[in-house]
Amino acid sequence: MNAVLETEFQFPFDPREPLGAFHRSVPPPPDYPDLRAIHFEYSSRGDRVGGRLLLADDGDAPRPLILLQHGIGGSRNAEYLDATAGPWVRRGCAVASIDFPLHGARASAKLTERLLATLRAPDRANAEATALAHEFFHQAVVDLRRALTALAGHPAVDPSRTAYAGFSLGAIVGAVFCAVDPRPCAAALALGGGGIGPAAIDPVVHFPRFAPRSALFVNVEGDEVIPRHAAEALHASAGEPKQVLWFEGPHNQLPGAALKAMWQFLERHLGLG
Repeated sequence: MNAVLETEFQFPFDPREPLGAFHRSVPPPPDYPDLRAIHFEYSSRGDRVGGRLLLADDGDAPRPLILLQHGIGGSRNAEYLDATAGPWVRRGCAVASIDFPLHGARASAKLTERLLATLRAPDRANAEATALAHEFFHQAVVDLRRALTALAGHPAVDPSRTAYAGFSLGAIVGAVFCAVDPRPCAAALALGGGGIGPAAIDPVVHFPRFAPRSALFVNVEGDEVIPRHAAEALHASAGEPKQVLWFEGPHNQLPGAALKAMWQFLERHLGLG
């Protein structure tokens, strides 16, 4: 393997690849007209990745950054991300989200459906579907790493105070990303689980490396997508310190108390409390 390639776990990328990053102002979310929204874009393993950065409209004083990621079938502009990010930005942080591969502006209905089937039943996947899942995780993890690098140059972002939050697929991929990248100081993972997808990309295999950084796990009792045993497998894989919270409700209706708990956890670790 070329010596310049980063070989941490099985997610290598060439650090010499130019970011080619740029950003421009775009309209804010409809429910948060007082915020400032910035579209940013950069290169990652040959792909162009688009994201959105939300900031309070009060100048470019550096503030902590939360990288917040969507679930399967979502995008950086998903309404539930708006509803989560808006109040967090008003409380003093910057929030950025990118489109995962095969999602948002990068969507492919056929490949996304095949990916979902492989994650749900990896034992029934053929070699092509398994390779698709491996490539999805590889690309997504590298995309998240390079997103932090691209955002570090924005004057309103303090790159020394970074945390991660994700829902469902965002929690599953995020567990692997956070294990690989040393920059997130804390991770709030909601509606995630382990034992999902091929073994090499199972977050249970990777997340132990996140310790001794702090993790919060948020799950719901009525989850019809992530079984309790899968959620508990991910919880068990984490070292200390960690906190596990359970709430009532289905997979797609995380209660407000859960979002409040996520914010209080992130606020504390980002020094905003």
